[in-house]
Amino acid sequence: MYNEGRCIPKTVRFLMMLRHQRYRIPMPYVVTEACINCKHTDCVEVCPVDCFYEGPNFLVIHPDECIDCNACVPVCPVEAIYADDELPTELEHYAEWNSYLANQWQELGHNITEKKDPLPEAEEWASKEKSEQDILTYEEE
Repeated sequence: MYNEGRCIPKTVRFLMMLRHQRYRIPMPYVVTEACINCKHTDCVEVCPVDCFYEGPNFLVIHPDECIDCNACVPVCPVEAIYADDELPTELEHYAEWNSYLANQWQELGHNITEKKDPLPEAEEWASKEKSEQDILTYEEE
């Protein structure tokens, strides 16, 4: 398939088709906006496979590493983690963010395997309205 003289790879065409059909590639568990600027790490402490990756103000789950054990969901104090099939419609786009950021942060070596203190303003941010635009990321090194 050609587009103005440029070849579109089959993988990209497939992903475009999935997006057009409003289909998402499933993930076992998804960290959502409640984690932004809070970054409690209780979930990291109970994860048996170390599938969490850390950004400056957000955590994500790597979809290829998560074993679907559900250990992280009940320990999240802000209820930011959902099973993929229980993800509210308005938060579905966080599945794509988790996948994208987990791969990026994995390449940069930001796997988190031990509990840390939450961000200093976590209490304040817990009740604020947030969106994916509030997620900070690392500049590529």
